[in-house]
Parts: sequence; structure tokens; C-alpha cells
Amino acid sequence: MKIAVLTACAALMSTAAVSYAQESADPSGTWLRDDGNARVRIAPCGSNICATNLWIRDTSKGEEAGDRLVMSLKPKSADTLAGTAYDAKRDRTYAITVQVSGKSLLTRGCILGGVLCKDVHWQPAP
Repeated sequence: MKIAVLTACAALMSTAAVSYAQESADPSGTWLRDDGNARVRIAPCGSNICATNLWIRDTSKGEEAGDRLVMSLKPKSADTLAGTAYDAKRDRTYAITVQVSGKSLLTRGCILGGVLCKDVHWQPAP
């Protein structure tokens, strides 16, 4: 009897987890930064999500096409993912949140324990 109850509970919890994952935000796609200086593709890469620069207008800060952030994200709410982003070019890890709302993204990257943060707005690329 206990095994049947445990099995039923496990199945219910598994179904709830899959349902929550399907309802969580999905930032996949090609996006334009609000200042017009970048186009990125966000897509799954292994068990993570990668944001790859497809095009950069202003390369004065060292950004180049092909640069990639590898993000390890988990749902924080129905429209927000949170976790870390690793920038191999700079060998730096950031705390990051990605909020998907309608047809836009808001990313917030932080360093130094959240002391220094930057928000970037994104729109879908045509």
C-alpha cells in the first residue's frame, strides 16, 4: 500500500514539474538590443542556454560577433528565469535574470554580489 501511494505521489510531482517547466519563460529566438548595437541568438546549448552575438555595431568595448554567454537558468516565476551567465572571453561569471514579457526581453546582469548591475532591453529581430 505504501509503495502505491509513494508511486502515485512521485508521478503527481513529476507531472507538476513538467507542467511548470512548460509554463516557464522561454527566451529562445533572435533579439535586437534596445540601443541597436547588437543582435543575438538565444538557444539551448546542452543543458544550458547560450546567447551568441550574431552582429555587433560598436566593437569599441571588445564585443565581437561569435562571442557567447553560457547561461544556467532556472524558473523564478512564470515570466522570469534566474541564474548565472559565464562569459568565456572575459573569464567572468555574472548573476543574471531574464524576464520574458510579451514580445520583449529584459536582462539584468550583476557582479560583485549584486552591487554593480546593468539592465538591457531586447526586441525580437525581424
